[in-house]
Amino acid sequence: MSNKVIIRRLATGVPGLDDLLGGGLPEFSFNLLAGTPGSGKTTLAHQIMFSLANPDRKALFFTVLGESPLKMLRYQQQFPFFDADKINRSIKFVNLAADLLKGDFDRVLNRITDEVQSFSPSLVFVDSFRSVAQSAKAMDSGVAGLQHFVQQLGMQMTGWQATTFLIGEYLAPEAESSPVFTVADGIIWMSQLVHRDAMIRKIQVVKMRGQAQSPGVHTFRISDDGVRVFPRALLTDPKADVEISGDKRLSMGVPALDEMMGGGLPAGYSLLLVGPSGSGKTVLATQFLAEGVRIGEKGVVAAFEKSPNQLLSHKLNGLIKNGDVGLINTRTLDLSIDEILHDLVEMIKRMDAKRVVIDSLSGFELALASVFREDFREALYRMVAVLTGMGVTVLMTAELEDQYTMLRFSSYGNAFLADAILMQRYVEISGELRRVMSVVKLRASAHSKEIRFFDVARDTVVVGEALSEYEGILSGHPSSIS
Repeated sequence: MSNKVIIRRLATGVPGLDDLLGGGLPEFSFNLLAGTPGSGKTTLAHQIMFSLANPDRKALFFTVLGESPLKMLRYQQQFPFFDADKINRSIKFVNLAADLLKGDFDRVLNRITDEVQSFSPSLVFVDSFRSVAQSAKAMDSGVAGLQHFVQQLGMQMTGWQATTFLIGEYLAPEAESSPVFTVADGIIWMSQLVHRDAMIRKIQVVKMRGQAQSPGVHTFRISDDGVRVFPRALLTDPKADVEISGDKRLSMGVPALDEMMGGGLPAGYSLLLVGPSGSGKTVLATQFLAEGVRIGEKGVVAAFEKSPNQLLSHKLNGLIKNGDVGLINTRTLDLSIDEILHDLVEMIKRMDAKRVVIDSLSGFELALASVFREDFREALYRMVAVLTGMGVTVLMTAELEDQYTMLRFSSYGNAFLADAILMQRYVEISGELRRVMSVVKLRASAHSKEIRFFDVARDTVVVGEALSEYEGILSGHPSSIS
């Protein structure tokens, strides 16, 4: 018979945060919400409080020397999680400023104790706790008195079976905050990073006793709906049961191209489709999606360059309107890789999609906040690994400069990330530009080495004869045959 204590986990009501915490907040835990000024600590605390508070689980929110409750609520009520009906019923605000100014920790502790005994809350918040820590410097008891105060507060709140949150502004884990960091059962660190013209908010679960939390630093955003956390995508999911054998082939929607690829693109592969502007990359990507729809496989397209209005000009419009292809509009700049992957993964799961198109990598890089562009290779690697790890087949387009004297397969040096590479380019023949394509790489599979003409007619790629009669046309000086 097991005598283990079962710790209940409380759902925070903050999208994505419970995943970071390991399933939710441990009930009756003593937690610290810390971070830089303006990082969203108070908003996060209010979102948690309004989500959890009800007549059977009341909440007390103590303000110290920061904003007054009226000023704070004036702004917090703009969020949809704010519920005015809970004020003074399930949620009570108490200002401790006058008690703290008296310079006596015991007086502050007694006031908190009286309010807790009177209101019987299950949730207690103290904002900003750093005001208490800074006041300790002016008191005779100093840091020793602060440590005693924190320990007493933690023990009393646990004894009252209350889940407690201390909210404080810290630029870094300072020496003066060590008593809080030591006593706390959970520590959530929030920050905002400004890099050039971009600002990114980050959140990290530094500590959470009794349960495994998600490691690392994660992105979050404060929108009109409140705080939303985008957990850093894992490269491998231990629960996933995906097997990529390479035996199953997917048609590209162009029979001649399937033949060049040895029977089509192996399912679960990542294909890099490269070529100069106007060579037909988006058209071929659309055919790839349309072929999937034809055989009952839904798809998702992430448009990093074209707006939805531009996409409506060709046959992808019908696929999207019919619900066979999901569209992720990524025109908003300063996204993080976590946000992009979150939207992709959610749509893939919701639609049970089997094919994904990313058009294009150039736009993908621009969509990332400037702080992430410096780690573009890592971001791209993570995205490809996560998507193929789900068992979907990924087609990525990438634009190459129109330099006929150079033969390149990736403008980012990321060709190694792709399982297959398909190259499109122009050649000049008798004063006319002609399109050609070739299969450069197809991992663990035989494929044609031919360079073949192709054309685009009525939003359809048509592959023609081989270029074998023109030896050396793609090497040496600019391609020109007359």
